[in-house]
Amino acid sequence: MFNFHYRLERNAIGFVLAIILVASIGGFIEIAPLFTIDETVEKAPDMRVYTPLEVAGRNIYMREGCYACHSQMIRTLRDEVERYGPYSLAVESQYDHPMLWGSKRTGPDLARVGGKYSDAWMTAHLNNPRDVVPESNMPAFRWLLRNTLKTSDLGEHLATLRTVGVPYTDEMIANASNDALGQANPDSNLAAGVTERYGEKTNISLFDGNPGAVTEMDALVAYLQVLGRLTDAAHKSAQNEVE
Repeated sequence: MFNFHYRLERNAIGFVLAIILVASIGGFIEIAPLFTIDETVEKAPDMRVYTPLEVAGRNIYMREGCYACHSQMIRTLRDEVERYGPYSLAVESQYDHPMLWGSKRTGPDLARVGGKYSDAWMTAHLNNPRDVVPESNMPAFRWLLRNTLKTSDLGEHLATLRTVGVPYTDEMIANASNDALGQANPDSNLAAGVTERYGEKTNISLFDGNPGAVTEMDALVAYLQVLGRLTDAAHKSAQNEVE
C-alpha cells in the first residue's frame, strides 16, 4: 500500500487524477443532499423573518466573532437536549445567511437562549461578563453601549437578503429604519408598525435600558432574545416524539 503511494507521488499525472477523484467524491457527498432539500427542511407555518433590528444584531454578532466561541446547534445527544432544549431543526435556520450552526464551544450553545435571561441580564453580561458570571472568560463588549446603531442602510440589508430567498416585502424594506427604531422604543409611535409587519409575538423592548438612543447593544440583545423563538417547530417535534 505504501509503495503504491510512493509510486503515485512520482507520477504527476496520476497524482493529479487521484486528487480530482477524491475531491469529486467529497464534493458529491456535500452537494447531493441539496437535491433533497425540500424533503430535509421541515414545514413551519409560524416561522417569521428577522426584524431589521435583529438583522443588525446578527451582523454585530458576526462582526464581533461571537460565533467562534458559541455554537447555535443543539445535537440529538441526550445530554445536550437536557441542557439546552430540543435539538436544532433545519427550518429554524432557513433565513440565516450565512448559517451559524457550528460545533466549537468555548461558551454555551445559544440556539435557544432567547427568553432565558432578561434584557437587563443580557446587557450586563455583554458589558462585563464577570458582573453576572464571575468565572466567565468571555471578553467585555463595553463599546456596544456607546455605539449608536446605524439604521439608514437596513433597508438595503433586507433587500439583499430577499435576493437569496428571505421573504421580505417591499413594505418591510421601505420601513426598515423606522422599524429598527420602533422595536427598541416600545413607547414610540413607530412600535405599532413593527408588530403589524412582523407579528404580535415580536419582542419590542427597551433592550439596553436607555431610552435616549438606539445602540448596538439594543440590536445584539434583540438578536439574542429571538434565538430559538422564530418558530415553535422544534418544541412541537419534541412533543410529538414523546407522545
